[in-house]
Amino acid sequence: MDIVIGADPVGLHGPAAVEDAHESAWACFVPLLDGLMQEWPVLRLPVQAHRPCPLHGAVARRMWQACLPWADQHFITPMAAVAGSVAQSLIASYDRPGVARAWVNNGGDIALHLTPGQSARVGLYADLARLPAHGWGQGIQLDGALEVTHAMPVRGVATSGWRGRSFSFGIADSVTVLAATAAQADAAASMIANAVNVDHPGIVRQPAHSLRDMTDLGDLAVTVDVPQLPSSLVQQALQAGWQCARECQAQGWIAAAFLVCQGQSLALTLGGAVDGEQVSCANDALALA
Repeated sequence: MDIVIGADPVGLHGPAAVEDAHESAWACFVPLLDGLMQEWPVLRLPVQAHRPCPLHGAVARRMWQACLPWADQHFITPMAAVAGSVAQSLIASYDRPGVARAWVNNGGDIALHLTPGQSARVGLYADLARLPAHGWGQGIQLDGALEVTHAMPVRGVATSGWRGRSFSFGIADSVTVLAATAAQADAAASMIANAVNVDHPGIVRQPAHSLRDMTDLGDLAVTVDVPQLPSSLVQQALQAGWQCARECQAQGWIAAAFLVCQGQSLALTLGGAVDGEQVSCANDALALA
């Protein structure tokens, strides 16, 4: 896990509060991975609805709970929410007097702490395939940015897609989700990215276990390559994902989402999306607020 944490103090005792919060977050983080590995045999099993949670650790149980909404109709294991759940566990250390705002970024899945009047800007880089060979340090230009304010029902931001370190059943370059918690955002991003899908003979999929040992996806086929597709098929895939996102929003599982595939995108806005709010952005510009 690669985690970046930031926090801003407020008041006379703010600097000491931030320092104490950092120490608390570190104390929480040190045993976290070992604790998850102890429950790994269960964490890799599909979540089953209408059965008690079989996990014991706080982070593991949070992972399971975040995935539960999809368990009736979809294959999903608690691992779909691992990065967001870890971030959410660490951000709790900063909910104390003297800390104005804080963020925990676990590989792109972000948990936020915001006090009244505070906000945080989150950048979006929609397609890792466009990342230059020289990496991030040479003037990378973001596709967009969103501002999360204290008043918004958002404390978690997560992204999923077929590129990067995660596996996906779909073809989305990226699906970014805003939700009440980082764990919820992580699980939802995974499922919506899976839904951005279409049939095409050029799409290459392989069993997950052939790509990574000990994967929770076993022999399920995950996307490993997507050719340039006709625009109509890209739109069809995005529409399928957008419909999934809209259903998630209607259930109260997410606040908003931004879906990107091969230079096309759709946004599901905050505040209850209707057809007129379905935003098409050919240049990947962010339109969530």
